[in-house]
Amino acid sequence: MSVVLELKKRRAELSAAVNQLAALEATGAALNAEQVASIDAMQKEFDDIGAKIARAEAAERMTAATAQPVDNPQGPRAGAAPIHATPAAPTVKGGGMARMAAALIEAQGNYREAANIADERGYGQEVAAALNTGSPSAGGVLVPANMAREVIELLRPKTVVRKLGARSLPLNNGNLTIPRLRGGATVGYIGSDSDAPVTGVKFDDLKLSSKKMSALVPISNDLLSNAGISPNVDQLIVDDLTSSVGAREDKAFLRDDGSGNLPKGLRHWALANSVFTAPELNAIDAAALQVLENFLNKLILSLEGADANMVSPGWVMSPRTFRFLEGLKDMKGSKVYPELANRTLKGYPVGVTTQIPNNLGKDGDESELYFADFGDCFIGEDQSLVIDFSKEATYKDTDGQMVSAFQRDQTLIRVIAKHDFGPRHQESIAVGVGIKWGK
Repeated sequence: MSVVLELKKRRAELSAAVNQLAALEATGAALNAEQVASIDAMQKEFDDIGAKIARAEAAERMTAATAQPVDNPQGPRAGAAPIHATPAAPTVKGGGMARMAAALIEAQGNYREAANIADERGYGQEVAAALNTGSPSAGGVLVPANMAREVIELLRPKTVVRKLGARSLPLNNGNLTIPRLRGGATVGYIGSDSDAPVTGVKFDDLKLSSKKMSALVPISNDLLSNAGISPNVDQLIVDDLTSSVGAREDKAFLRDDGSGNLPKGLRHWALANSVFTAPELNAIDAAALQVLENFLNKLILSLEGADANMVSPGWVMSPRTFRFLEGLKDMKGSKVYPELANRTLKGYPVGVTTQIPNNLGKDGDESELYFADFGDCFIGEDQSLVIDFSKEATYKDTDGQMVSAFQRDQTLIRVIAKHDFGPRHQESIAVGVGIKWGK
């Protein structure tokens, strides 16, 4: 690790220690003389390190500016690898937002002070400039569009709806209208003295309006204290942020019903005549396999029979349904759908997500299966994100238990995104319901 990084790491440790003592005093506890002296000493060391970092960075810039290539009068040795300068530390896509969050948390929400912290710690001029020129919104601090786009792009491999080809379009003032053709033009052949057929095109609109999504992400304070120092730490923070946002997105775009402030997902966009009840497969024999094959074909034919464009068709299913189909064997012991090993089914890609539950139906043991042309589905989204934080808030864990971020030495980061979802043509969606396979 370079001298500059070592100094910055030490300064981060000092800052965390001072903040811990300050937080203790804020709770009403009195600090003893030794603790007060310790704070003074750490503050002095923090300032001294800042001066050392400035000198060390200046020396590095001077060295880089005056560096000269070393010439070999005899030319390069045959087979020798070329000599390159030491590469810069790898940057993490979306890391700007992670470092921005870390600076804001250390500055306790003071975005001007956060800009100074970002500048002093070498978080990057882009992060410091964004904090210095930004302004807090009602729900937190606005992340600049360029940083937000990086994070939004990272959602694609983590959300099945985006990954399968749903198209993202920007919302204009929170709204987006996409025209769609409902009835085709009248077309026919005519004789030399006949009138041309009258064109009777019918149009409709897909209207998307901004829906606010809030995702809560608990992150260890130990990680946050090292943000900007190690790209691995930045990557962990970005992964946590995008995983939480992506999971909630998939639930919204697949199964939310559009009531209140919720988007409407595929399940509720599907037309009634495009929803099919799955057959029960009590015994696996040749007849049952044919029934299953007919059912899967029925979902595909629902789109093909409606002349769907079939630009990016694909399947979405729960892990239970996927494992049943992937392990299904015929009477000879051969896999019925071996292509599922490559995440395709009948030639179309497969997305697997836990956001399709297995506890539906009156007995709580059913799931669903979706087949849709995702190239005909649109995500209208605001190209910015808002972040806020709390060190005292509580949240529910995966078991539904209330957790205190303060007790666990965590910071709860809230990410707010605005978007909506819908298909251009509802005929581009088919849904299988009542799936009990693999239970």
